Amino acid sequence: MLVALAANLVIAAAKAVGGLAASSPALLSEAAHSVADSLNEVFLLAALRRSRRPPDRRHPFGYGKERFFWSLLAAVGIFVMGGCFSFYQGVEALRKGGEEHLSGYVAGLVVLGVALLAEGGSLLRALYQVRRQGGRGSGLRDPALRTVVAEDGTAVVGVTLAIAGMALHMVTGQVVWEASASLAIGVLLVYVAYRLGREARDQLIGEAADPEASGRIRELLRAQPEIDSVEALFTMKTGMDTVLVAARVDLAPGLDSERVEEVAVRIKRSIAHAFPEAEQVFLDVTDRGSPEAREAWESPAATGERGGA
Repeated sequence: MLVALAANLVIAAAKAVGGLAASSPALLSEAAHSVADSLNEVFLLAALRRSRRPPDRRHPFGYGKERFFWSLLAAVGIFVMGGCFSFYQGVEALRKGGEEHLSGYVAGLVVLGVALLAEGGSLLRALYQVRRQGGRGSGLRDPALRTVVAEDGTAVVGVTLAIAGMALHMVTGQVVWEASASLAIGVLLVYVAYRLGREARDQLIGEAADPEASGRIRELLRAQPEIDSVEALFTMKTGMDTVLVAARVDLAPGLDSERVEEVAVRIKRSIAHAFPEAEQVFLDVTDRGSPEAREAWESPAATGERGGA
């Protein structure tokens, strides 16, 4: 990622110099886009580092949600630095008009051509990484990788729009083409920022595990002979690959205290074995029967997280 960050900074500088030399709104919009991408990669590096910290006293469920927080900041960066600046460039070009400088535009198109090759190669690498992680369904669970794919995809589309706008401006002499390209880049970046921000928000406020996994956990609980019914099942993502599971179940009558504790431990181990991402598992019952059974069910082995099972 450090190599990608350095490459983005070089591309951003080249776009900015070319945009200023040619007074090109589309090229300047792409320069802002590249700056936003560079800042976002700094955010993602922070997310990867901070989310790996182990649980502590103040954060017993760990720091996995750090990835979601920094992904939200990345979305804000795309919106403010990329989308808003692109809109500004497009509106200013329409309001003031402009004259193309042929030599500057040729250099700008060369810069964009190189950027297109670089961004296209980066997108292919990111898509390959998604494929290695299991395809779209599971590969894009990682907010950092999802943000990289979104950035690279929008970069390819944005550069293509800028090339088209600059070329049409040169051919027709009408700045409206380039202004339209800047506005289109702005719309694209705002949309991507909205999608990334919405997904990060959902995960930050406590998104449940996917319905298929929740359904399988519920079926596993129902299959236990000692459980009469599953009254409620709650799941929450605590990180990219970690989930908290809390279930309220009704036990079959007639279980003594030793049997209750044994059943609780076995059920927790079954869930942890079938769903490795279930890092914390909590169980509760609606009818514990005798006081002895109640005490056994509330013991650390019965109610604790997976590590205590």
